[in-house]
Amino acid sequence: MILVTGGTGLVGMHLLLELAQGDTPVRSTFRSTEKVKEVETFFAFAKAENAFKKINWVQVDITDVPLLDLAFKGITHVYHCAALISFDPYDFQELLKTNVEGTANVVNLCLSHNVQKICYLSSVATLSKLPNNPITEENIWDPNEANSVYAISKYGAEMEVWRATQEGLNAIIFNPVIILGEGDYTKGSGALCDHVLKEKNFYPKGSNGFIDVKDVVTLMIRGLSSSITNERYVLAGENTSYKDILERMATAFSKKPPKKSLPNGSLKLLTILDSLRGLFTHQRKMTRIGAKAIQEMKHFSSKKAIQELSYEPTPIEETLKRMKLHMTTKSL
Repeated sequence: MILVTGGTGLVGMHLLLELAQGDTPVRSTFRSTEKVKEVETFFAFAKAENAFKKINWVQVDITDVPLLDLAFKGITHVYHCAALISFDPYDFQELLKTNVEGTANVVNLCLSHNVQKICYLSSVATLSKLPNNPITEENIWDPNEANSVYAISKYGAEMEVWRATQEGLNAIIFNPVIILGEGDYTKGSGALCDHVLKEKNFYPKGSNGFIDVKDVVTLMIRGLSSSITNERYVLAGENTSYKDILERMATAFSKKPPKKSLPNGSLKLLTILDSLRGLFTHQRKMTRIGAKAIQEMKHFSSKKAIQELSYEPTPIEETLKRMKLHMTTKSL
């Protein structure tokens, strides 16, 4: 049986859609019944209602070891997608608990239950800007860089996975860039869609990598079923500017594209005001590290995945067409 942690997230639900249509039994963890209903709605959109019924849902938090231990009974392979995504420094302890401690629990149970292999969904946030440009798997973590709290927690999680490999666990790690696809258009990468749908007029000056969620899922399944162990892969379908991706989204969604670049001075002022607001609310929306990140020109290479996993990137236009159809269906 296959276990998917975080099956209600963007990657998780697309992964479940593919796995549940196969012959191997699938179990998925969840925390909120409301999120499971969202996955069920997504399966209905994909005309895969029968596949949804095949999933064995287990309500458990990955920080709850006794309950998580029960979820591991009969499991042979694991896709670890569960994670907290936040760049708010006030969430740092929660990030460490969920992403680092939670991952430690998952790999420890993999070892105790003799799981054959785990696929861990990480992030390019754990990769340094040096030595290679575009960024590759060789751009290992640099503690001297200004790293976000999210990046620190994901790096800690990776260290738990690598530690488990030293204890005999077979693992494969994927580091995707910004993931686009049908899902929640208000959180995570969906914030870009929200930006376009609200027809906001400013765009960041920087660039980043973007990838179709279905590509990520295909490569995760291909990687876990392969003989490849103890390797990491950067996953990037296309490198482009935020201006370009937002314009393409606007065209696909029939919205007005943003016209003005976000001035560094205005962004600096926003971070100062947000910092002051955070003293009272204990929440941050724009940190200095975050502001710098969206103004940087970042490029990533998937050469290793192309060569070793036969990765063929899906054109972003195809991704946006599916997202448009999904949005239209949700609004009916």
